[in-house]
Amino acid sequence: MSVVDPTFDLDGQPVALQPGDTILTAAARAGLDIPHLCWSEEVSGSASCRLCTVLADGRPVAACVTPAVAGQKVDCRTASLATQRLRLLQMLFVEGNHFCPGCEKSGNCVLQVQAERAGMTDLNFEVLNPERPVDASHPDVLFEPNRCILCQLCVRASDEIDGKRVFAIGGHGIATRLLIDSPSGRLGDSALSVDDRAAHICPVGALLPKRVGFAVPIGQRRFDTEDTRG
Repeated sequence: MSVVDPTFDLDGQPVALQPGDTILTAAARAGLDIPHLCWSEEVSGSASCRLCTVLADGRPVAACVTPAVAGQKVDCRTASLATQRLRLLQMLFVEGNHFCPGCEKSGNCVLQVQAERAGMTDLNFEVLNPERPVDASHPDVLFEPNRCILCQLCVRASDEIDGKRVFAIGGHGIATRLLIDSPSGRLGDSALSVDDRAAHICPVGALLPKRVGFAVPIGQRRFDTEDTRG
């Protein structure tokens, strides 16, 4: 007699779960999409962006850090959650400088595709237009802080995968920013290598390896051919 894996319900579909699963981990393994920006299966969850908020038995939780429970009823596609995600995405766009047509990450940017999926056609809020100096001091990696969404993926990758702790988050409110552990506070004086996972895990165009921009032509990138209307 075979043992049936325990399941929970996600928008009417049963999702098998394994010990230690979060809601998002189990959904991703089942091929079911829960919108997210700050989550990667490579590192621990942080609930930094809250784009993955779902209703678990009616209670709003971050799917990337909330344990999946057998028999749980999870709602991801509700009108209120869709509005919340749209507003979060709009705020991320106005808090930074995201000019998609001129960005090397266009077509391969998670923020861009999540905005398309959410049906974002305007910014809704006043644009802040911050002026943050670009850090090109590293020979192989560019840091463009105007595109940083504080997802902490590079922080966790540097700590948990690379074992270097090159990055951290500092400041409060609108002054919150990505910090670099080096004598000058610049990337070129840090221990970061272009081969580190932290140099490549950024979901937007904030950390970019140099001399490879537009190497994959527009039309052949990760999201160029994806139907983003889901």
